Amino acid sequence: MPAADQSDLFSDDPPAVPAPDGTSSAARKAMQPLAARMRPRGLAEVVGQQHILAPGSLLPRLVAQNRFGSLLFYGPPGCGKTSIAEAIAHETKSRFVRVNAVMSNVAELREILAAARRRPEAATILFIDELHRFNKSQQDLLLPDVEEGNVRLIGATTHNPGFYVNPPLLSRSHLFRLEPLGTAEVMRVLKQALSDSERGLGARSVTAADKILADLAVLCDGDLRRALNALEVLVLGLPEQAEITPAELEVFARERRIRYDADEDEHYDTISAYIKSCRGSDPDAAMYWLAKMLAGGEDPRFIARRLVILASEDVGLADPQALPLTVAAHHACDFVGLPEAELTLAHATLYIATAPKSNSATLALGEAHRVLKEQPVQKIPSALRSKTGQANKRMGQGQGYDYSHNFPENISGQDYLERPITLYTPKGAGWETKIADRLARWKALKGELRQPAKPE
Repeated sequence: MPAADQSDLFSDDPPAVPAPDGTSSAARKAMQPLAARMRPRGLAEVVGQQHILAPGSLLPRLVAQNRFGSLLFYGPPGCGKTSIAEAIAHETKSRFVRVNAVMSNVAELREILAAARRRPEAATILFIDELHRFNKSQQDLLLPDVEEGNVRLIGATTHNPGFYVNPPLLSRSHLFRLEPLGTAEVMRVLKQALSDSERGLGARSVTAADKILADLAVLCDGDLRRALNALEVLVLGLPEQAEITPAELEVFARERRIRYDADEDEHYDTISAYIKSCRGSDPDAAMYWLAKMLAGGEDPRFIARRLVILASEDVGLADPQALPLTVAAHHACDFVGLPEAELTLAHATLYIATAPKSNSATLALGEAHRVLKEQPVQKIPSALRSKTGQANKRMGQGQGYDYSHNFPENISGQDYLERPITLYTPKGAGWETKIADRLARWKALKGELRQPAKPE
């Protein structure tokens, strides 16, 4: 059974003690990855996340008073979830037990919770990394001890807690959403790591221009852990007192991967941004989000299906060519495949983003559903009913129907609802302006046909 990392944080680090293999704790700490060595030792050292860590904010006040309960930190990799948890434990001098949900099991959890009950004075903080990996039974196991205050849970997750954390556990926790770190924030830590001789890489005296550090920060997409690990590889690959140049960054630029988890938050958030950019007639933004999805490995057919929906939902009758074009794009993605299908998606995306917009079809359908739900269902007028079959003919169905093509402009003046209602209102964009003019003309013509004939 994997052992949890249990650390008593009541005092400063203990003196170096040789490990069974003969190495001291200081030597083992020096062997840790740079990202682990550079972890902040208090909330004041945490970079970024000012929306939850600014002086006077809720979280710092709770920590200062040591009156917080269970906490959930939700955000992308490398944004500081673990660092904040460790800083909270250090500042409150709490016993810190760290568990990774991938490695843990029910037996280990029972043992940890039992130990916390035996030591109530230790104020145990149970930090569970990747909490979303725990199943319902494992999460339910935490509830009694969280409820009784035997442990204070700090959960970290990259997945939306609303989908992956049990509602009872979620309701007993303060939820804080963390954001990716900005380029300037990552740069600040990278500069500190280069100069820090105790925890960082300062002993090697390697230098780097601000532009190099900024480029490295951009390549790492706000993931500080990834940026520090990359910096360590670069520095250790150079002789002492060397300088990091663009040539050393080139390999990272070639291998850069966009953070994009299929079927997770990045997937839903990016497609949402893409749809709204197309709807908002911003072709540049639409192309950016399209490129991000393609770089992240999104299924091109999924994007094409969204374009087909946009063609009816947001373009509609303002440009009737949008629907056949997007359907063709969907078929093209199937038989062309990547990478060439990217051009098809770009073509269709630009068409939708630059097309005139109308949601009149969406509104008309919604209004029709509303009327059907809230009002009595109208009877089908007898003249409109089918006269197929002898029984229908004997009942007189279909009698009195005026064949539209026998009248000028195919307008007979007949009503097609028992109680006429207005569901569709054309908008003044693109082709729909012509539809509006046509409907107005037909309405006037219909009114003329309904006027009683003047006596001779």
